[in-house]
Amino acid sequence: MAPRAMWKGQLRLSLVSIPVELFSATQTGASISFRQIHKPSGKPIRYQKVAEGIGPVNVDDIVKGYEYEDDRYVLLEPEDIDAVKLETKKTLELVQFVDVGEISPLYYEKPYYVVPSDELAEDAYRVVRDALRTTNKVGLGQLALRGREYLVAIKPCGDGLLLETLRYTDELRKADPLFASVSGKKADKELLDVATALIERKTAAFNAEAFKDNYATALRELVKRKVKGKSARVEIEEGERPQRRGDNVVDLMAALKKSLEGSEEKKKPATKAQSSSPRRGRRKSA
Repeated sequence: MAPRAMWKGQLRLSLVSIPVELFSATQTGASISFRQIHKPSGKPIRYQKVAEGIGPVNVDDIVKGYEYEDDRYVLLEPEDIDAVKLETKKTLELVQFVDVGEISPLYYEKPYYVVPSDELAEDAYRVVRDALRTTNKVGLGQLALRGREYLVAIKPCGDGLLLETLRYTDELRKADPLFASVSGKKADKELLDVATALIERKTAAFNAEAFKDNYATALRELVKRKVKGKSARVEIEEGERPQRRGDNVVDLMAALKKSLEGSEEKKKPATKAQSSSPRRGRRKSA
């Protein structure tokens, strides 16, 4: 299945605009996820929205609140938050350039591939890619996406361009308080020479494929063994299966059929007692 672009727009450098598409450079399928299961019954654990002293609450009654003092909140309605959201812009302008090594790794957050939208865009795309590589620079800009504004860096990546979202300064914790107890005294010269020699001996070109996630591999093997052995397997009965997002189409069809049956029932003559029963049932379930 072909990947889906998460953003389409123009990459602008001065007066030059290049039609591009943005794709996530990472995938979640490589990691293993688990569901919490109630062991005696084998049923998945589901979470309810509850309020202290009240119990389960209606989702429609929930709003966002900001705690400005201990146990004191200011409430924000959905329309309040929508009013300050930024519209997704179709232009990403490179407004500044810095040396590749000037940005601390602390700022880098998530990578995306930037791809030219069509063959006509490739010429200008390659010019930007090669200019960044020749000057050993990174382009900076801000991208409005999904209601918020991201600080981003663009750099060459193989035959293409890589966009990485950057953290803003106020998102980083100050290191000084944590390193305050570490002495600034230089290391012993003899010990430093030994450590330096060891580093030089183990220095090699970076190859990500040489490193494997041994924990994830062990988990997959464990799951395979458990699936083969029937003792640890549980199965949910058809009628007890919880609703999933992917079941929306099926649920919609069932609801339409039920509505159709209900309309046909209304056409049939019914006694007074029969016609009042469904109304009581609806009031009870509301």
